[in-house]
Amino acid sequence: MSGVWPEPLPAPAAPPGPRILDIRDLRVSFPGKGWRAPRVEVLHGVSLDIRPGETVGLVGESGSGKTTIGRAVLGLAPVHSGAVEFRGERIDRASARRRRRLSQDLQVIFQDPFASLNPSIPVGETLAEPLHAQGVPGRDARRRVLDLLGRVALPADAAQRLPREFSGGQRQRIAIARALAIGPKLIVCDEPVSALDLTTQRTVLDLLLEIQEQTGVAYLFVSHDLSVVRYMSHRVNVIHRGVIVESGDAEQVTTAPRHPYTQRLLLSAPVADPAAQRDRRAALDRRRAEENT
Repeated sequence: MSGVWPEPLPAPAAPPGPRILDIRDLRVSFPGKGWRAPRVEVLHGVSLDIRPGETVGLVGESGSGKTTIGRAVLGLAPVHSGAVEFRGERIDRASARRRRRLSQDLQVIFQDPFASLNPSIPVGETLAEPLHAQGVPGRDARRRVLDLLGRVALPADAAQRLPREFSGGQRQRIAIARALAIGPKLIVCDEPVSALDLTTQRTVLDLLLEIQEQTGVAYLFVSHDLSVVRYMSHRVNVIHRGVIVESGDAEQVTTAPRHPYTQRLLLSAPVADPAAQRDRRAALDRRRAEENT
């Protein structure tokens, strides 16, 4: 469900500081279908950066390449050329062992809170697993699990319950707690609220903002929804067919876009006022007609 916010929300100001993530001229390609088929390039020279404590939004429609960028940052997509640096280190060239070490500082929140948690393992064990992997003793891990549950506004007895006993919003809170377990510096948020209803979306987004204020964690926030991206982000990058077509301050990009593709995204976004919604649809239909002539 796309977010429809009741009023315009000002984008936050970007924090100063050095880059924590630096992506330069990133190109990602996958093998083509069939024998001897050429490789298919899905990212064409993408560049972006993130500072500590900053949220950089990455917005585009399905198939635009936005999730592939997140996967490349996490070491899950093959980098054909370019560079991905995290805290000054080339993670696109890092060994599997080094990537495991980097996982302490680099985490992910997936789109589907129903599929991202093991249904047969109690929540407490899910949260304790990355702590045990880092050598945290059992008593300290249990204390940390209770602290994590409190941070995402879940009761202590949630540790003994299975994921199926929670709502979608509560499961996403558990996924956020798991991402926070070992104190990351950067979290890739891959459409973290798109599977939730509007009220739950706002609650989860506010929780992410509160955690950022408390911990200074940075977010790469991937979404197809301009209103959500504006609410969360300091800066925004718009991606279309594997190319960043517009980037800049979140408020400027999401309210007065310069590129035709971003303008179409803005016109496609739903608004609460029915009259304004009709005007947007009419403007979008006119633009599509012009582009097809």
